[in-house]
Amino acid sequence: MTAFTFQTTPSILSEVGATGKIGAIMAEAGCRKVFFVTDGGILELGLAKAALDSFSAAGIETVVFSDVEADPPEAMILSAVEMARKAGCDGVASVGGGSSLDTAKLVAVLLSGQQPIADIYGVGKVKGGRMPLVLAPTTAGTGSEVTPIAIVTTGEAEKKGVVAPQLLPDWAILDAELTVGLPAHVTAATGIDAMVHAIEAFTSVHKKNPVSDCLACEALALLGANIRTACFEPENRQARGDMLLGSLLAGMAFANAPVAAVHALAYPLGGHFHVPHGLSNALVLPHVLNFNMPEAQAHYAALGPIVFPELAGRPEAEAANGLVEGFRKLGPELGMKTRLRDVGVSHNNLPKLAEDAMKQERLLVNNPRKMTYEAALAIYEKAL
Repeated sequence: MTAFTFQTTPSILSEVGATGKIGAIMAEAGCRKVFFVTDGGILELGLAKAALDSFSAAGIETVVFSDVEADPPEAMILSAVEMARKAGCDGVASVGGGSSLDTAKLVAVLLSGQQPIADIYGVGKVKGGRMPLVLAPTTAGTGSEVTPIAIVTTGEAEKKGVVAPQLLPDWAILDAELTVGLPAHVTAATGIDAMVHAIEAFTSVHKKNPVSDCLACEALALLGANIRTACFEPENRQARGDMLLGSLLAGMAFANAPVAAVHALAYPLGGHFHVPHGLSNALVLPHVLNFNMPEAQAHYAALGPIVFPELAGRPEAEAANGLVEGFRKLGPELGMKTRLRDVGVSHNNLPKLAEDAMKQERLLVNNPRKMTYEAALAIYEKAL
């Protein structure tokens, strides 16, 4: 019998229009003044209106923080904490993308305790509890609503992670209505991000477990079957809902069987070139899969037919290579950029990217094949 532990968000509400119930959920938790984290775009699009109206209906005062930036900088997070503390907030909620959700998780933890943010970077460093926390994603990608992880940009470009069970929210809210207006390129990039979560969870050499495996496979089935429809039929709420569920299941999987080299090589692209995280993953994905093939062929062969049903019944090597080739074709099919040069990376940048990727030791230890600086540099060269 495999020994493992598995933790996830205790409550999930999946329903079109579910964000209209957040106020009642937080009132039931005893909240009277909620710190609401989002970004300016979400407010302008009206995607936060149902949640904000629900707070009013529940008699809850809100303090809105809408200055969230992509790849959340440490200074921004600290300003949010200070704003929430001065206002006397007793709960935190967020409607937004992964950056907003990660910010909300950190605010809920830092607001509750006395630890400085520098003391909680790493795994299991958070002491004490957190404020009541409800998260509603507006993209089907990060899975942040069910992960005990938040990523922070420190200094100029380096990314650090906070990993602790206190970051799991009380409720994850899946509302397909929130993703209907997403542009195709965002839907594509975030969808592939979720697929990477599932693939890396399934092949992780640390903490791989049967529950995460099942979740990863179901996530890939949902994402693979719906990503094209969600991109090309943006009003299709069934496809949108299935993408959100697939992202959540992938999030549950990688929260317990951690991601690896795809993410490690993607992070420097976001830090230095502000490439959206999902696109960063997509740019290096086929090349990392190829690198891992000697150690992960059997796993890739098992996943291939789930994502690309035409691979069913193929021999192991053919099915595994078909997974790689399928992702090579999927990006262009969805209208995504496919080369590092397309996002402003030049050959001169590659050594620094490889150097920074190797700092992601927390992730690289999970990779099925040992990653070296030379290998990372070669991967970036192939992706250029």
